[in-house]
Amino acid sequence: MPPRTKRRTSIADVARLAEVSVGTVSNVLNRPDRVSPTTRERVEAAITELSFVRNGSARQLRAGTITTAGAIVLDVANPFFTDVARGIEDRLEEAGYTLMLASSDEDPDREARYLKLFEEHGVQGVMVVPSGPDIDHLRTLHDRGLRVVLLDRPSTDPALSSVAVDDRAGAAAAARHLIDLGHEHLAFLNGPHTIRQCADRSAGIHDALVEAGLDPATCLEEITITALNADGGQAGTERVLAMERRPTATLCVNDLTALGALRTLRAAEVPVPSGMAVVGYDDVTFAGELATPLTSVRQPMHALGYRAADLLLADDESAEQVVFQPELVVRESTTGTG
Repeated sequence: MPPRTKRRTSIADVARLAEVSVGTVSNVLNRPDRVSPTTRERVEAAITELSFVRNGSARQLRAGTITTAGAIVLDVANPFFTDVARGIEDRLEEAGYTLMLASSDEDPDREARYLKLFEEHGVQGVMVVPSGPDIDHLRTLHDRGLRVVLLDRPSTDPALSSVAVDDRAGAAAAARHLIDLGHEHLAFLNGPHTIRQCADRSAGIHDALVEAGLDPATCLEEITITALNADGGQAGTERVLAMERRPTATLCVNDLTALGALRTLRAAEVPVPSGMAVVGYDDVTFAGELATPLTSVRQPMHALGYRAADLLLADDESAEQVVFQPELVVRESTTGTG
């Protein structure tokens, strides 16, 4: 990945604008108590005007030889993102780069803090699963000279590259599979629609129902869960089981959620799939190893991360949008005899 042609603002630039020494700027950054309030305000105004970001790794790295890239995912503990991160790491290692990895926990403020930290440490590029719909801050990073690739989300900004999976098609395939098995009343355990994947998967299920001549308003119970993990799956499934008109199949926003659903159904002595069919999403490693192997929508997790890193390292700075197609993997949680 070649260095961007746009030079980053230096501490000397700040010093010139504020009409102080480089040492004074350094004190404002590191020992502000040693600087008078008037001078400190002048330096801080210059920092803001120039969008200066300190380079925390400058003392350790020779100029022009920084070989670090950053990645921010929603939750590195989720096996989906673990496999994505491994794909990123494998591609970066081929190019002699190292990876700084962080989890945003779907918190925009936490994401912003890590982006600032990465930039201070001199990374040459970042791959980000945005925690919200707004990506203006990522465009700002790009305009400051940092390579930016959106991960697991298509870009709405033509200047930013992205790598994503067609989640709408994947969810539609899962719902179509259940409809073909005779299920006409579905539950969907989903996260908030502010998360792009959640919105797209909901739309895909609606597409399949309408295609089959079924009304989503009466044939789909979408339940928003606050945690996209096994505990969230348990809470959502408990609500499904309490419904007077209980759905016959449950789609889950990811495999961790499906794990919680299966656990809850087993505790309630509801057989799977005869009492409730269950479909996950991602097809992580454990999906096929469960007591009741899980039908799931397989995403190319390693390839997703590998390609994102590939775009980050590309010699050509033009943006590229890459979309992978998912694959439905059918197992006993929908077609078994349980």
